[in-house]
Amino acid sequence: MTDTTRQKDEVVVAGTFKFSDLWRKEDWLSIWIAFVVIAIAAVGALSGAFDFSGAKFASWGFSASEFVDPAKAKGVAAVFTGTLWTKLAVTLGAFGLLFTLANKLEGRKALRFLVAFAALFVLVGVVRFLSAEATFHRYLEYAFWALLLGLVISNVTKTPEWLKPALRTELYIKTGLVLLGAQVLFSNIQKFGLYGLGIAWGVTPVVILFMWWFGVKVLKITNNPLVITVAAATSVCGTSAAIAAAAAARAKKTDLAFAVGSSLIFTVLMMVGLPFFVKAVGIDPMIGGAWIGGTVDSTGAVVLAGQALGDVGGQVAALVKMIQNILIGFVALGIAIFFTTKVDPQRSADEGRKVGVCEIWQRFPKFILGFIAASMIFSFVMQPVYGVDATNDVIKHLKEFQNWAFALAFTSIGLETNFKELCSQVQGGKPFQLYIVGQVFNLILTFAVVWVLLSGKFFPIPTIAA
Repeated sequence: MTDTTRQKDEVVVAGTFKFSDLWRKEDWLSIWIAFVVIAIAAVGALSGAFDFSGAKFASWGFSASEFVDPAKAKGVAAVFTGTLWTKLAVTLGAFGLLFTLANKLEGRKALRFLVAFAALFVLVGVVRFLSAEATFHRYLEYAFWALLLGLVISNVTKTPEWLKPALRTELYIKTGLVLLGAQVLFSNIQKFGLYGLGIAWGVTPVVILFMWWFGVKVLKITNNPLVITVAAATSVCGTSAAIAAAAAARAKKTDLAFAVGSSLIFTVLMMVGLPFFVKAVGIDPMIGGAWIGGTVDSTGAVVLAGQALGDVGGQVAALVKMIQNILIGFVALGIAIFFTTKVDPQRSADEGRKVGVCEIWQRFPKFILGFIAASMIFSFVMQPVYGVDATNDVIKHLKEFQNWAFALAFTSIGLETNFKELCSQVQGGKPFQLYIVGQVFNLILTFAVVWVLLSGKFFPIPTIAA
């Protein structure tokens, strides 16, 4: 199969494992790419010998904007410093080399990919720049602008054939998720103890089960992978959870695009609406922060919304969301087992594979192992050996590489997606109903659990330093 003939909605079927898969299959290659980046960034940060970090556009805007402090406002020219150009070159060079090598190992044409990747990187650079504008950044993250730019190009002018070899959506997504694993630290559980576990881990499985039942039994949506992808996005952490769930359920790219798009839209509404509601009703900032952390999908939006309630609300919101993020790998494993053994065992039989441990292993997205490994290394090796501050410094260096990987992925999704195909996933608006009803259920159940744990009527209120 050539780069240009791969169907955008194709579902990848795993075959029998071979040792050569470790350097020829996408899931494993994404792990090695991420760990090469992690290793170089860690050596540079810990030794202080060099700075290996992804490029980040500084916030910019105009002093007339109500969202920009006139004293801190930057014009367009002030954003493009020598440091930024250097980091852009480092980001392009690192990812260009690693992703090109991965394509070569997979048997694809390396030169065609490299040329196309350079052009895609420029498009993503435009996305990252626009999303750094103060007003835009306040309401919508880069994932939205990446999808939008890709959709405009693919539906208005059509994606050029020479660019398609670089549209390696799954490879970028999986690499980004492994990099994300380094930021999910188990030490965060200790900071909020059983309270955070009860809120983040107690509610999430219930919401997933409810949305599955409501989508399949009540709404009778026949696209099962879409249902579980939307459920994971709603209940865990939006984009990242949707990606992991889609891989485990073998969802189509249009399913993932719908789930991510819905999540981003409602994230904006909840990010603005929940802090306002908490203040208007007079809810305690700790309760309000925990409620936001357990229900708002995006981690970045959680931090912004939580800070609107003050230092305590912001810290509690961030802690609950980070504890919830740890569930991504476990949710993906559960979905892989459930879909393999219960939802579509007939499909596995038709493909000539016995439903059992081997089939579950083949179905399980291997990059989740990289996610878990990165989390374990940073939680139980990096922190104890080098300390919290040094570990956080390494994580800071990795953050932008993760953002670039996700931005590459969502721009690719947009460039591969046609509006007509995307609308065909709506099935009469039922997926929208699924998301709205599921999120309302999530809001109610999370608030009830938060109130029981943090109101002081049943358990002592934990101490969070302001």
